[in-house]
Amino acid sequence: MKKLVIALSTIFLFSQCAKKATETVTAPVDQTWRKMAPAPAAARDIAIGDYTAFDLANGLKVIVVENHKLPRVSYQLSFNNDALIEGDKAGYTSFAGDLISKGTTTRTKAQIDETIDYIGASMSTSASGIFASSLKKHTGKLLDVMTDVLYNPVYPQDEFEKIRKRSASNLATTKTSPEAIAGNIKSIVNYGPNHPYGEVQTEESIKNISVDDCKKYINTYFKPNNAYLVIVGDITPAEAKMQAEKYFSSWKSGDVPAFKYPTPIAPTGRQVAFGNKDGAVQSVINISYPVDMKPGSPDAIKSSVMNSILGGGIFSGRLMQNLREKKAYTYGARSNIATDKLIGNFNAFASVRNEVTDSSITEFIYELERIVNEPVSAEDLNLSKSSLNGNFGRSLESPQTIANFALNTFRYNLPKDYYNNYLKNLDAVSVTDVQDMARKYVRPSNCNIIVVGNKDNVADKLKKFDSDGKLDFYDAFGKKLEDAKIEMDPNLTAAAVVNDYIEALGGKAKLNGVKSMYTAMKTNVMGQDATLETYQMAPDKFAMKVNMMGMTVQEQKYDGTKGLNAQMGQKKVITEGEELEEMKAQAKMFEQLMYGDAGYKLDIKGIENVEGANCYKVIVTTPKGDVTTEFYDIKTNLLTRSVKTEGEGEKMATITNDFKDYKAVEGVMVPHAITISGAMPVPMVLEATTIEINKTVAADVFKVE
Repeated sequence: MKKLVIALSTIFLFSQCAKKATETVTAPVDQTWRKMAPAPAAARDIAIGDYTAFDLANGLKVIVVENHKLPRVSYQLSFNNDALIEGDKAGYTSFAGDLISKGTTTRTKAQIDETIDYIGASMSTSASGIFASSLKKHTGKLLDVMTDVLYNPVYPQDEFEKIRKRSASNLATTKTSPEAIAGNIKSIVNYGPNHPYGEVQTEESIKNISVDDCKKYINTYFKPNNAYLVIVGDITPAEAKMQAEKYFSSWKSGDVPAFKYPTPIAPTGRQVAFGNKDGAVQSVINISYPVDMKPGSPDAIKSSVMNSILGGGIFSGRLMQNLREKKAYTYGARSNIATDKLIGNFNAFASVRNEVTDSSITEFIYELERIVNEPVSAEDLNLSKSSLNGNFGRSLESPQTIANFALNTFRYNLPKDYYNNYLKNLDAVSVTDVQDMARKYVRPSNCNIIVVGNKDNVADKLKKFDSDGKLDFYDAFGKKLEDAKIEMDPNLTAAAVVNDYIEALGGKAKLNGVKSMYTAMKTNVMGQDATLETYQMAPDKFAMKVNMMGMTVQEQKYDGTKGLNAQMGQKKVITEGEELEEMKAQAKMFEQLMYGDAGYKLDIKGIENVEGANCYKVIVTTPKGDVTTEFYDIKTNLLTRSVKTEGEGEKMATITNDFKDYKAVEGVMVPHAITISGAMPVPMVLEATTIEINKTVAADVFKVE
């Protein structure tokens, strides 16, 4: 069963991969010019557009930015309440922001969508506000819908459950995404559990959320005295004021709670936090810690120059030049330093090969120490300032940028000329300023080093970076894992674990007595219902069909001698090679029976917790060198998870298969629910509808022609 599921996941994985065309480029013989960066151009004069602002009687602050190039107008309603600690209902504010647009007292969700589509408009809602845009001639209809959603949401239960289901699917994806896992761990170790930024949405927390939680959030915080309305586009201030008065003046103000939180601080010493990703061939590295720097701080511009030299958006950043160009450890290494009204953060990051994870961290620390201890060159400084100058200029091409500047000026109490003076302040940054910022905000000796990767290959090498020589381990959602309380019998072997599994399935004699197996499973692939049928017949026959939208989209057969692979009307008969050998292997119904054969290698790696269950971790290496990590529940002895890396290069993916809901079929325990993660953008859940053992199978099922 395990190899069959891996084969299916591989089919879906590679069917989604677009083939990239390649071309040969003949390089000039003399390439010395590549080593010389072009000289920076002179800074151009930049004129920042103006805005108009006024308040309504209910406290709503309105900001208007005129732009008459296109006959469109956008409306951005943003709320300014303090961040919340959501506790065991983490995620409920996101649910609330999504749910308010799913129906009102006068319109169903379908009617809202139809009206927006009919006028060629767009509208989205979130926990932080509402955004809507349309042609100027349709703004009346747009604002009618927008304010209906704002004033009269009905929070439909069926739409709420859809949001919960979608969130659960996204969280399932998080489990297999090293970047997402690293982000969760980073939030926890940087900010702690008693800070809004240290909360992580989990499967448990979304189960605790109710519609009433959503109503309470909207009714408490969606108040005009807690909001800014930013209007951008083909509209005059006078027209905007008329619209604001007409559609928003009846909105009732109210008290909005305020919160204060302790300021998170950087760790003392280096602390290594590790998230395990079995089968991973790369490690995701983040070196991070909180930074107390508010938007508009006198240090904000100077620190952005410093970060640009270290590892900002320019390719010449030191981290990129070191880890990519010199060492070839990664495709990209960068850093950023972020301001925030509560607490900002510093983060340096890259994805690197397993075997150079420790070497990469060494180079990260080297570059962090270098920018603290050594003044930067005038050349690096000028290149950084030129890049930031150009980015700022390009951003002004969007009128929404002017609106955001105005919003930031109000929200963070900035001087009104803050952005007008940006280029002047940028140009004034000196070499001394850069080193001052590095000494103040770059902390190579006091940081969180977050690594997500294959623990077996990487973790032990990282102890040298931790101040106390002990790594902390975390699960995918940032929960710290305590040391295993169960001691493994030192005499236990991997072969014994596999034998116990065979016994748990029904015993070797029972499994050898299975001459045929038919399995029908249902799933949903990218929004489309699909069915999977597999036939296996001892000793060496196999067939599989994948059906979607009333047609067979994938079919494989192996008749004991040759194979057939058919996809979307294209058929291929296989008579030799690796693909034929893989089909032959899929005909084996219980591959663990083969683990005692010559050429198989089994290693036991201890006990690990898999979704609340302690499991023996076994590494299986086949005679041809394929490696799979398997987890066997120490209580039931059943296989609960297998992990394998499939493909090469850009098509490489670590595929995780979770086996659940074991039930007896003719005396043999068979998993009736299988979740495949890593093969597609979202996990694929297979649920058994029919499983038959030792039933007659027509010979034509395996016929290859």
